[in-house]
Amino acid sequence: MDSLKLPIENLSFDDCWELLEDDTLGRLAIVVDGHPEVFPVNYVVHRRSIAFRTAAGSKLWGAMMERPAALEIDGYDPATELAWSVVVRGDTQVIEDQEDMDAVDSLGLEPWQPGEKSNYIRLNAKALTGRRFQVNRPDVWNTRLQDRRRASFE
Repeated sequence: MDSLKLPIENLSFDDCWELLEDDTLGRLAIVVDGHPEVFPVNYVVHRRSIAFRTAAGSKLWGAMMERPAALEIDGYDPATELAWSVVVRGDTQVIEDQEDMDAVDSLGLEPWQPGEKSNYIRLNAKALTGRRFQVNRPDVWNTRLQDRRRASFE
């Protein structure tokens, strides 16, 4: 199967939000000292925005400056051989309202990494894009053993 001929489905906003709500881990991209940095964050969707907790540092500083950021998630379903990705772009801000922090916590937001993560950050979506596509069949004989596509064909 030629991957150039496989259709790409652009996801609706609702589809994107559903995939975001079903996931817990994304990659947050922010600008630090004039260059891009990417951080894994566990998150929840709260009021159609992304909420996560962090310690003092780059993510908190970026949020205090209300700088642009992006969050990306992706996945692959071996049963359907479909892959997808969603990107949220917007501005970050510190959540200071205790009621909002309690609401975020009630959604099961608990940091994976040990340590004090007392700062709550929100990524307000200004742009949301997503796509889903059928993956190209791997050449099982030449594909790396770690390639997730192999599970569909072995």
